Amino acid sequence: MKKTIHKANTRGFANHGWLVANHTFSFGNYQNPERMNFGMLRVFNDDVIQPKMGFGTHPHRNMEIITIPISGALSHKDNMNNQRSIEVDEIQVMSAGTGVTHSEFNDSKTEAANTLQLWIIPEKEEVTPFYDQKKFDASKRKNKFLTLVSPRDKQVEGSLPINQQGYILMIDLDKDFETEYTLNNGAYFFLIDGEVEIADVTLEKRDAVGITDTDKVSIKAHKESKLLVIDVPMN
Repeated sequence: MKKTIHKANTRGFANHGWLVANHTFSFGNYQNPERMNFGMLRVFNDDVIQPKMGFGTHPHRNMEIITIPISGALSHKDNMNNQRSIEVDEIQVMSAGTGVTHSEFNDSKTEAANTLQLWIIPEKEEVTPFYDQKKFDASKRKNKFLTLVSPRDKQVEGSLPINQQGYILMIDLDKDFETEYTLNNGAYFFLIDGEVEIADVTLEKRDAVGITDTDKVSIKAHKESKLLVIDVPMN
């Protein structure tokens, strides 16, 4: 078993005033040759966007982009005629493929929006762009893994598709609850909140560990916790 530990305070940090960003991997002005990716997971940004602020229209190409709101909401608008709000317990997927443009904006006058955004390198390039979002029932991830995203050609029922052999799952853990996770590829465990022990590594809020070269890992919650799993091919 190989473990790569990323403590929350080792992430790249940028405070732009309207945006406070934490970058797990090299992104923008944060460039670290030892933090380029975890397999096909290329970008993992933890963003706080201030009220009435956001990202203006910008392009993407040949990337699978997944947005996960933690608090607040973002409005999304793109050149595929999608114009929707993304809220807590919803997941948004966008296959940029041959090219898309979109904007993301916090319409609230009072509440900041905290989102996680992941970029996964696609299995195939130059595909037809695709967009979808879905609200998930939080009760279905209580002490069990809920699959949010899965491969388009092996789509798990109820999940959203991406063009890669990757899976994104979430689980809400009660204090002292123990379970195991069976890996499909390599797995990157990001603790949204709480405290857990994964394969003898203790994670606190916004810590992460990437694990490869094993079939299963043990998980124990020391506190009530919310855990995100990004299971992606390593090459």
